[in-house]
Amino acid sequence: MQKKMAGAKVGYGAGRRLMYGMAEFFGGGAFVVINTFFTVFLIKALGVPAALAGLVPLLGHFWDAVTDPMMGNITDRSQHRWGPKRFYILIGGFASVLTFILMWVPLPTHNNTGLFLYYALACVLFSTAFTILMVPYNGLLPDMIDDYGRRARFSNARTIWSTIGAMVCGIIPTLMIKDTTQAAAYLKVAMVLGAFFLLSTLVTFFSTWEELKEPVQSKLSESFVQAGSTLHNKSFRLFVGIYLGGQCGMDFVSGLALYYVDDVLNGYGNGYFMYLMGVLLLSQLIGMICWGPVMVKKSKKFTVLVGGPIRIVGTLALLAFSYEGAPLVPVLLCTGLIGIGNAATLTSIFAILSDMADVDELITSERRPGVVSGMATFARKISSGLSASAIGFLLSAVGYDEVLASTGARQALSTQRGIVGIFILVPTILVLVMLVCGIYFPITGREFKVVQTEIARRKGENSSPTSEEEKRICEKVCGLPYDNLWNKANTRLKK
Repeated sequence: MQKKMAGAKVGYGAGRRLMYGMAEFFGGGAFVVINTFFTVFLIKALGVPAALAGLVPLLGHFWDAVTDPMMGNITDRSQHRWGPKRFYILIGGFASVLTFILMWVPLPTHNNTGLFLYYALACVLFSTAFTILMVPYNGLLPDMIDDYGRRARFSNARTIWSTIGAMVCGIIPTLMIKDTTQAAAYLKVAMVLGAFFLLSTLVTFFSTWEELKEPVQSKLSESFVQAGSTLHNKSFRLFVGIYLGGQCGMDFVSGLALYYVDDVLNGYGNGYFMYLMGVLLLSQLIGMICWGPVMVKKSKKFTVLVGGPIRIVGTLALLAFSYEGAPLVPVLLCTGLIGIGNAATLTSIFAILSDMADVDELITSERRPGVVSGMATFARKISSGLSASAIGFLLSAVGYDEVLASTGARQALSTQRGIVGIFILVPTILVLVMLVCGIYFPITGREFKVVQTEIARRKGENSSPTSEEEKRICEKVCGLPYDNLWNKANTRLKK
């Protein structure tokens, strides 16, 4: 039976892959600019206390506890002639750009309560709009492509755009913000980047397609139950550990990079930050181009297990060069190593996410890429908010003085050493968490093929008998007894 498709003409070439992935320019870029510059904007440009500034993005992300599960359910329940996911990508693109710009409008007040309330509200609005965009986008690929290797290639294109977005959003602010205490410069950056973000989202909308299927019959009030039921899936639970360990590690790197360069190396005025971010992101981009074919040939799990140790070695090596007057070249070499390792792990993460809807379908008998995507997006944004908040609290804990920061003065030596400890040790611990989850992750191309074959059997599209080995693989991948699979009751939380 021919599938009904909405959107652009189906194609799998390099150009089509790049156009599909372009929306991740927004996804990758927005996180970098927010993680790197938003608390700096609040603390150094507006004088908000560090601990209070760290709470602002956290509140926005906690709001995602409501919106992400609901958006995942809404996506799976919706119908539209353009394809429901593509429709929401279009709406979310415009809304996300507008609310992103609102986050950087400097208020003419020094009242910390007023500043906190405005920027917390702005973060909530942006988080809501970004949910409308990214939850459907994360769930789009499973309804575009069935093949394990082809999904990996499309996901690799997406991670390449994520890195390009991160490069642009790391370098353009550095070029435009000459003085980190000047609030107006941040708004100009937001408007420039907003134009790029909107363009990238529109390209993805017009160049993608989507299988049109019957919507899932669930109530909006069931959104949280539906989202929580994804955790029945053993592979998804381990994926969340890989996702959060890998990405939160980079959140701390990007979120503390400016403090590390400015307050520890004392090199922001000499362009050190631009050099560091340039090397990190360029090495990451080169790494993604190289790791993509390796992932397709070996497995998505393989690149996680190779990239993690590379990141740890590069991070720990920075301990020897984290002081004022340290030679720049070794710092950049360590940074490049981190970028290459991160390329391997980030390439795998998006590729693995596209496979989780299939495992969920085998467990629940329902096609719920939106619900799976919503839960993954929620976990990611909550972790990003916790990372930003943790950075603020940890800076306060090591004695960071926002008054000194707002005047451009140097922090105390003990504070500088505290920043080094946070910048190096926390990402190392998080990458170790990612590696442990990666070791136990049960899916390669072989297991994925078994899952797809079993789904076809359950649908009556494949009449071959299931072997005992295939049953064991299904149980290992899903984390449930074979006889409990393909059960709609699994869309509910266990009592």
